[in-house]
Amino acid sequence: MQKATITSKGQLTIPKQVRERLGLKPGDRLAFDLDGDAILLRVEKRRTLEELRGSLPAGRGYPGREAEREAARGHVSREAFGEETS
Repeated sequence: MQKATITSKGQLTIPKQVRERLGLKPGDRLAFDLDGDAILLRVEKRRTLEELRGSLPAGRGYPGREAEREAARGHVSREAFGEETS
């Protein structure tokens, strides 16, 4: 069993052996679940953008980079010159 002490600022250092075994790196997040007077820590690993691909439904297909740029140019032009869209 590994032990750690809470600092005056409420911080806790996870023992090196625990960090190594779980593969924890700076910036990784832990979730605290309470069960009576016990705490269950769960590792929430970072996910890459590639892992997140497709996790949200697309409202519409991607028209392409050039179409997005053209739409942005049109919006800026209308804002700058007060032109109405038809």
